[in-house]
Amino acid sequence: MRINWEEIETVLLDMDGTLLDKHFDDYFWEHFVPSIYADKNGIDEQSARKKLLATYQAREGTLDWTDLDYWSEQLGLDIPALKIKIDHLIQVHPYVTDFLSYMKELDKQIFLVTNAHSKTLDIKMAKTALSGYFTGIVCAEEIGMPKENPAFWGGLRRKIPYENASTMLAEDTEKILVSAQAHGIKHLVYVARPSSRGPVKKSERFPSIIYFNELIGPRALDAAG
Repeated sequence: MRINWEEIETVLLDMDGTLLDKHFDDYFWEHFVPSIYADKNGIDEQSARKKLLATYQAREGTLDWTDLDYWSEQLGLDIPALKIKIDHLIQVHPYVTDFLSYMKELDKQIFLVTNAHSKTLDIKMAKTALSGYFTGIVCAEEIGMPKENPAFWGGLRRKIPYENASTMLAEDTEKILVSAQAHGIKHLVYVARPSSRGPVKKSERFPSIIYFNELIGPRALDAAG
């Protein structure tokens, strides 16, 4: 896959599953938290997992879905502290730093735009040291709605300068790409392997990549090694 970078001025990038391996999040919410919850409440782990997955799903598509303070209150657990406890699992996807360096060389405006809660963002940026690559970082809580809502992108425009025709968005969630497309963002890229433990599943609707080296020019990729 090749993009004409002369047409792009602004690059919007999702965090979890796009730049970072989603295995951390999957393991944290589906296994680690249920295990801790089961121990605290004196129930078996399978029952805890079933209960919590249904509880999570009920808040999907809302800001509560990623709000660590909300889940700390609902579950009676210190969710940020638990995330830090296994932060060794937070990993950057292959070629991400090469791509970010390439974008800086091309003098693009690079924004991290995430549904993640600000406390999650702080934990992950401290672990990965990626924040220095970005022109700016915006969490959905600042806009007041998740990226799945097409109105999000209008709110984002009031915070950062971008034009739909010269903006690229990379995401691992098709529903968010559909939302951005409805707003008019022109260049949309789907990340087809959000978790290193999961299969590659390319989009039938959007151009797909597995790793960001697919968006780097051949010379730049050779230079990156």
